[in-house]
Amino acid sequence: TSVSIQDLSLNFGAVSVLQTLNLDVAEGEFIVLLGPSGCGKSTLLNCIAGLLDISEGRIFIKGKNVTWEEPKDRGIGMVFQSYALYPQMTVEKNLSFGLRVAGIAKDEIAKRIARAAEILQIEPLLQRKPAALSGGQRQRVAIGRALVRDVDVFLFDEPLSNLDAKLRSELRVEIKLLHRKLQNTMIYVTHDQIEAMTLADRIAVMKGGVIQQLDAPQTIYNRPVNRFVAGFLGSPAMNFVEGQLEAGTTAVFKTGDLTIPLDRYGFDGAGNKSGPCVFGIRPEHVAFGEAANSMPFAT
Repeated sequence: TSVSIQDLSLNFGAVSVLQTLNLDVAEGEFIVLLGPSGCGKSTLLNCIAGLLDISEGRIFIKGKNVTWEEPKDRGIGMVFQSYALYPQMTVEKNLSFGLRVAGIAKDEIAKRIARAAEILQIEPLLQRKPAALSGGQRQRVAIGRALVRDVDVFLFDEPLSNLDAKLRSELRVEIKLLHRKLQNTMIYVTHDQIEAMTLADRIAVMKGGVIQQLDAPQTIYNRPVNRFVAGFLGSPAMNFVEGQLEAGTTAVFKTGDLTIPLDRYGFDGAGNKSGPCVFGIRPEHVAFGEAANSMPFAT
């Protein structure tokens, strides 16, 4: 694995922010941490980066225990929601600043900047200052600052949330292409389900400091493990109908005058269970049609 989080917990006084999290990220995988505001996704990313000290657990990057290592020693590059560019410096100097501080040779710095500029298509911008750049261009430069560090793992903390819808759509594609080109491990935080479904190899859906479900995007969409996950993904949202599960030769869901045999929808595993039940259905799975015993309804 590239990143391994083992039994990680974080407490602020009596408040438990992250609760015994476990997450293994494979080499070259693109993982998205998805959830509503306050669920702990950015906090978890900051723990991986070393910006927050954890209360319990261990963090491994490339097999090395980095739990108490400084951020600069973890082999990670981080891109924040804020571009965090030096306004008085040109793009080229923004890209090279961290490398110069680290004592990297000038020839190597020039080589890394040229490579990053080519990959991100910012070569014509190298002599401009941030004030002369658009929001999308500034975010490319911010990504470039992480890229030139030649790291093993990239961490993205809602990097597109300050951009308009059109730019977000364009940069989503660019980040996906960047991942395919570099094949580096990437962990990406967002509350935007479209970003998550577009970018991720796997999505970790979080709520209340707990990973609710970790799986491929289509699996999470089609087979959510609980009502929160089912309701969080999807636009329009999933519809929920409360009723009763009745056991028999074939399990059925009943609510009012409506009876739905569940075997035809792949829920024959309900078996002999019965009792209160919530039936979830996505809007795209509802269709109008004629039935032998159709129910009239008023409009």
